[in-house]
Amino acid sequence: MNPIIDRKIRVAILGCGRISKNHFGSLEKHQSNLELISICDIQQTILSEHEEKYNIKGYLDLGDMLENEDLDLVVICTPSGTHANQTELCAEYGVNVMTEKPMATRWSDGVRMVTACDKAGVRLFVVKQNRRNSTLQLLKRAVKENRFGKIYMVHLNVFWTRPQEYYDQASWRGTWEFDGGAFMNQASHYVDLLDWLIGPIDKIQAMMSTTREIEVEDTGVLNVKWRNGALGSMSVTMLTYPKNLEGSITILGEKGTVRIGGVAVNDIQHWEFDEPKDYDNKVKEANYQTTSVYGFGHPLYYNNIVEVLRGNAEPETDGREGLKSLEILIAAYLSARDGKTISLPLEY
Repeated sequence: MNPIIDRKIRVAILGCGRISKNHFGSLEKHQSNLELISICDIQQTILSEHEEKYNIKGYLDLGDMLENEDLDLVVICTPSGTHANQTELCAEYGVNVMTEKPMATRWSDGVRMVTACDKAGVRLFVVKQNRRNSTLQLLKRAVKENRFGKIYMVHLNVFWTRPQEYYDQASWRGTWEFDGGAFMNQASHYVDLLDWLIGPIDKIQAMMSTTREIEVEDTGVLNVKWRNGALGSMSVTMLTYPKNLEGSITILGEKGTVRIGGVAVNDIQHWEFDEPKDYDNKVKEANYQTTSVYGFGHPLYYNNIVEVLRGNAEPETDGREGLKSLEILIAAYLSARDGKTISLPLEY
């Protein structure tokens, strides 16, 4: 696809639910480069509300919107199980796609999305906004510079709460087909850190349980062995009383120890290496306060989208990058279902 150079990038948002607020806000912050052209939602009341608020045309059907609007990018904020078909349709119309996490609820659907966009010559972006958090950017730098030496052990906690009322808000929530459970939906960005920070995974063991009246898991644990020899684990629950408590990662290495905690990896609580670096004094200023588990990464994520579509950069998280965390998720579900250790990759 040719770079978009001499005009604003024309964007539509598909799905005006909970996460879409982050995208509407990001588009406002990037209004010098991005223009919101239209929206699409299956509920007329929600559609009318957003039509009036943003003074744009809304559609009840994605096909109608693609047929009638000249778009460069569709941002998909719909239930995860619908992403594959919607991505394929956008690709057929030659429109780039940005999809919220997880990119799909099935491995085959994720592969189908990448294939469709490759065939159509359009971009597929998968939102991983937590990677842009200032705390995780510092941690990524330390890992990249090999400051830990050999990494021995890694542990992640996601201790949040989602009451039954949360799942009852929409029929698709808490279903295998459209949503996925605590790992796939709520903790998806933390699963992403397993590969992005530490590297390719060798084997996964998982156990999961369900307390809420839903199909999927609301609590689970993973054991992980990486190809580099590191061992680790991940504990996730949506049953924390009475509110979200912690989203954290701890890395223990030969020459360094780091723990980033807070409600959403927003607070560097321990940062210690055998050899100091000049950016170690940025640790305190990297910490930030947040009441939202989403963090503040969406506008920063859009920086890369603009640069890619302008022809000035490569995607930080494209479809293939998105497949990495989806593969871990599917392996975890297979392990929990069958009581087996699952080796990666899933396909050879």
